[in-house]
Amino acid sequence: MTLFDPPAPLAERLRPRTVHEVVGQTHLLGPGKPLTRVLESGRLGSLILWGPPGVGKTTLARLLAGEVGAHFIPLSAVTAGVKDVREAVTEAERLRARGQRTILFLDEIHRFNKAQQDALLPHVESGLLTLIGATTENPSFEVNPALRSRARTLVLQALTHDETRALLDRALTDERGLPGVTAQPEALDLTARLAEGDARRALSTLEVASTLANPVTPEAITEAFGRHLPQMDKNGEDFFNLISALHKSVRGSHVDASLYWLARMLQGGADPLYVARRIVRMAAEDIGLADPQALRLAIAARDTADFLGSPEGDLALAQAVVYLALAPKSNSVYTAWKRAVSAVQEGETLPVPLHLRNAPTGLMRQQGYGQGYAYYFDDPAGSFRQNYLPDGVHLDLYTPTGEGWEQRVAERWRKLQDAHGEGKAQPEG
Repeated sequence: MTLFDPPAPLAERLRPRTVHEVVGQTHLLGPGKPLTRVLESGRLGSLILWGPPGVGKTTLARLLAGEVGAHFIPLSAVTAGVKDVREAVTEAERLRARGQRTILFLDEIHRFNKAQQDALLPHVESGLLTLIGATTENPSFEVNPALRSRARTLVLQALTHDETRALLDRALTDERGLPGVTAQPEALDLTARLAEGDARRALSTLEVASTLANPVTPEAITEAFGRHLPQMDKNGEDFFNLISALHKSVRGSHVDASLYWLARMLQGGADPLYVARRIVRMAAEDIGLADPQALRLAIAARDTADFLGSPEGDLALAQAVVYLALAPKSNSVYTAWKRAVSAVQEGETLPVPLHLRNAPTGLMRQQGYGQGYAYYFDDPAGSFRQNYLPDGVHLDLYTPTGEGWEQRVAERWRKLQDAHGEGKAQPEG
């Protein structure tokens, strides 16, 4: 490095040199744990390292390669392609002739498409390459089953507050860190909290803050950290987990949790109209006839979000989420509809009774279409007595709950059941 060369970032300078310097991941590296046993045996197979950003996936891969004496070839799936894999294979074949094994590290392996992942298969299977893939996405969805079956998946965890704090202390005491810099304990605690288990983010924030104040203060940390946007892969597992959390919080009538998960999604970059469509579904599925206004409000919120865009339209979505969380809940229509669909799919296809058929022509009337039909407004009693299902079919699909509007209509529903000769027990109110 010359006088004009910038120093490596703090996170790079503090990379562990041995597995014993790794902070966190004690469930993998502690005594008797999976990676410890692997290293003790000296037999390292292909691995998929799955975990959030900044927990040491790349570092761990490099250290494992060093521990077993293997040649390390790092590739990033963002920029690499099949050509790079072929070059790695050629290099591995040359090294194997000398008796040396090769580890191919593929960062962000989930960004390789199926064909690119398939190109790795024969070389992983033959043992020419030991693959270590790193991903922030669930390998069950993002890594081909054939490749996944040839590699052991290890889950890396976000650093705890205490682990992050220990790493920050190391940065202030290690000769590779920030010599001459001190920090107030409150500043280090704040950094550990804001980093949310991401070691790289914690060290980067401390490094920037050290240029603003020495000793580093909480105010310097806040300024260095900047505005935090929650991490969310718009097409990945996190996205669908957030949708699930939002839906279940609304269903559970927890207003604050519903708003929190909505904010996480919208601040993380989710498409407001996609979120709006899910809110409309919540209104139909979980509130239903307990509050018929809920569906209208959800659709109005969707239209408002479409008309205003974000961030102005986000308020309409928040209003709908609060309303749905507060509303009484009923899945009676949702349940009845599933039963109806099941009855159609699993039952015999029976003809429509003649008296319910449409009879627009004389010939159809001669065939008996529409004959005997009791028009409700001419003959209410006869209308109730006639059968509305195919002969021999009896269905119990819909039952109102005792929630909200359905509690008010339950008595009429019971009377209608009695009038049709299908009397059910009145639901509890």
